[in-house]
Amino acid sequence: MKRAVRVEPSGHWPREAAQGAVTLGHEARHRRRTRLATDAGEWFLLDLPHAVAMGDGDGLALEDGGWIEVRAKPEPLIEVTGPPALLCRVAWHIGNRHVPAAIQPDRILIEDDPVLADMLRAQGASLRRVCEPFTPEPGAYHVEHDH
Repeated sequence: MKRAVRVEPSGHWPREAAQGAVTLGHEARHRRRTRLATDAGEWFLLDLPHAVAMGDGDGLALEDGGWIEVRAKPEPLIEVTGPPALLCRVAWHIGNRHVPAAIQPDRILIEDDPVLADMLRAQGASLRRVCEPFTPEPGAYHVEHDH
């Protein structure tokens, strides 16, 4: 079985050398050691020295010199929008509940959670269900590789 032993950020590995791709949701992209299958069904072992949050477009270096591209799987999410001051307040409430969130200039993406959705609507936010890749903000003490 092939073994992936290192993760390189998007743009820092030879993408044209990819021997395949693996498409994973955001939780499955934070691993140290697990058995995975490429999108073509080829099994390989992810065997890293420590857990890494892999991003869309990152490369997994194989022991034999090959590469596998990491792709972020689209997931059911809630898109939260509103005026900037409201989004700041909503971001505080989301963070206070330790909920993973992707914070962008004009929106916040969170996992689809009906209870949280009701709370955000009560704050005055506009919500819309979307299905797209989810890459939440790393924690404040995040020390993994940079993207």
